[in-house]
Amino acid sequence: MSTSSYFQFGMRTQIHSAVGAILRLPALFYGMGAKNVLILSDQGLKHIGVVDQVVDIFKVNGRDSKPAVAAVFTDISPDAEIASIHAAVKLARETGADAILALGGGSVLDASKAIKYCLQHNIQDLSVTLMAGVKMDLWPEAQPSNIPHIAVPTTAGTGAEVTPVAVIYNAKSHVKGLLAAPFLEADMAVLDAKLMEQLPVAITIATAMDALTHALESLASPTANHFTDAHAFRAAQLIEETLPLVVENPADLNGRSSFLQASTMACNAVANALNVNMVHNCSHALGGLYRIPHGEANGVLLPIVFDEMRDFYMANGKRLATAMNCDNVSGLSNEQALDQAIARIKALQQKVGFDPVFTRHGIPREELDKIAAAIASDPMGMFYPIPGDKVKAIISRAAGW
Repeated sequence: MSTSSYFQFGMRTQIHSAVGAILRLPALFYGMGAKNVLILSDQGLKHIGVVDQVVDIFKVNGRDSKPAVAAVFTDISPDAEIASIHAAVKLARETGADAILALGGGSVLDASKAIKYCLQHNIQDLSVTLMAGVKMDLWPEAQPSNIPHIAVPTTAGTGAEVTPVAVIYNAKSHVKGLLAAPFLEADMAVLDAKLMEQLPVAITIATAMDALTHALESLASPTANHFTDAHAFRAAQLIEETLPLVVENPADLNGRSSFLQASTMACNAVANALNVNMVHNCSHALGGLYRIPHGEANGVLLPIVFDEMRDFYMANGKRLATAMNCDNVSGLSNEQALDQAIARIKALQQKVGFDPVFTRHGIPREELDKIAAAIASDPMGMFYPIPGDKVKAIISRAAGW
């Protein structure tokens, strides 16, 4: 890792973190000049009453009835599918919404960015915008939308509340596209661990694997720097320490709060060190083809990709082992350290009951070439194309063939 090369580091999103912090939402929107807030969420959070809880906060804590809730849209689909984004944009235009509140996991958080982007640029069909698979805007051409935007994550995994990137799923082409632009991220993120008390254990674990992947991939990135390291190391260490505690006691709000902060830090690290992301390269392709949840996909692939692509990861073996809280790292070779890091990942997964293969998804062996082609064409593949023989080895191991 060079300490003198040019790099950029940004974290534009202001963090508000506390158990019960969602009570501040009306005041935060008021401070940004919002009057009519569009609440975005999904059916799961609507069903368990979290959406109604937030709506009630605006009713009780709104200042002079402003900002008000313009509309509530709870049909954001898994993987931030384009059709649900179009429906939410239509509702925002019809109701005169001038602000966005994203309440949910990674799909909702990413969808909210795309919705804001569509409103700012008057986009009618996002699939056209993402036709090439990637839409990347650059500053200074890209400017703020002036649409107040707050993100409230309800899972600790994606960290999408603080990144200027959104992964969007096109159900027609079965491809996950990448939308990246300055100012795409939320203006503020409210981290409230209380919202995660009812989160199923399986989702807690899967989203943790997503956050852990973010932290470790940023440490191995050729463009890692001291700023990204500060977040990545602490995030990975917190996840390794706290995930078993939270799985054992889901009501441990202190553990969940630490875990939630780790998720935010990990994603901020990987966004700022964006470069080689081979685990994400494979997980995007498999998720698009077989609708495997993103966190689960990353978790299964993480130790396998590190092992199969060890020639790449070995140079950062000691860094990865340190991030996984391995002992006596300084006395190890890079190869030994990488082996210990991989073993530690597997041990963590076994301890919390994470399934290390995709057997339950029934990935057909005869579609191996199709999967390899999807990995090769995924936008993440442009940073570091994975050799064909390694792709087949990774997929065969992950699929449980």
